[in-house]
Amino acid sequence: MRKLIVVTTLVLLAACGRGQDAAPVPVNAATPVVYSVNYPLAWMALALAGDSAQVVFPAPRDVDPAFWQPDVDTLLRFQQADLVLLNGAGYARWVAKASLPASRLVDTARSYADELIVVDEGPMHSHGPKGEHSHGTLAFTSWLDLTLAQQQADTVAGALQALLPARSSVIQQSLQELQRKLAQWDAQLLELGRQLGAQPVLYSHPVYQYLQRRYGFNGHALHWEPDQEPDAGQWQALAELRQTHPAKLMLWEAAPLPQVASRLEQMGVSVVVFAPMGNQPLQGDFETGMANNIAGLRGAIEAFSASGAILSVADRQAWRRSDSEWK
Repeated sequence: MRKLIVVTTLVLLAACGRGQDAAPVPVNAATPVVYSVNYPLAWMALALAGDSAQVVFPAPRDVDPAFWQPDVDTLLRFQQADLVLLNGAGYARWVAKASLPASRLVDTARSYADELIVVDEGPMHSHGPKGEHSHGTLAFTSWLDLTLAQQQADTVAGALQALLPARSSVIQQSLQELQRKLAQWDAQLLELGRQLGAQPVLYSHPVYQYLQRRYGFNGHALHWEPDQEPDAGQWQALAELRQTHPAKLMLWEAAPLPQVASRLEQMGVSVVVFAPMGNQPLQGDFETGMANNIAGLRGAIEAFSASGAILSVADRQAWRRSDSEWK
């Protein structure tokens, strides 16, 4: 009866997501298997375990894993995995409805549960063919605060060491190198945030809450999709917003349509792609993606500084202007 209930649950879950799933991932039974609900955790696990574990991130490249729905076969593989890495903060809501072995689940946000950001439910919208959804009541892209990503890496390492005790010392050495990279990116973003100061920034989507809190950005989020052109009402709303939040920089999850980028540039708003990387980049990995994010943001800030568009720290302290007074 219990098996019947489990299989019935899996079938019901998959009915909502059929047609969006990746091909089954082959599993080598001789090697421990680690499944992940998003790409940052899979990247961490691979960096820590290497060939000692088979790390599987089954979401297709063209979906947002936060809202992806796995099919029956993939759900069964999650059930059979030795570890399942969860992002926490309500990420991958299908997990709460699936029958997964609690002893194998690793909530990588458990060490900073009291630091999670509560957000408004937000409007319903869609990302391509996946249907309408909202972004829930907890912001979940917590890895964009690299200090929280470091805590996630610690938790993943601990779970892998328990799974692979003979490799514990090797995993610990790999963790030190991983933490070094995360700390380096954190320091670089802190410096860029210092350079931006109170300069207004726009976000194409409400996924940068942890980036903003950690690095001190003064941002306002829209609900614009990279593959869609905003309608007249959205352009008008942006023009009105910039009367009180005169941003000259807009962070995007992915490159917007050329005509959208061109129109923003004509308005004096520079486009910077800062990919959250919930899914694997089409090229490279999390390390190269984060390096590209930081390089793009640094280049935009340097261009603004050279043109005088960004005030110096001394000027900001002397003038103490409110957002509505920035030019």
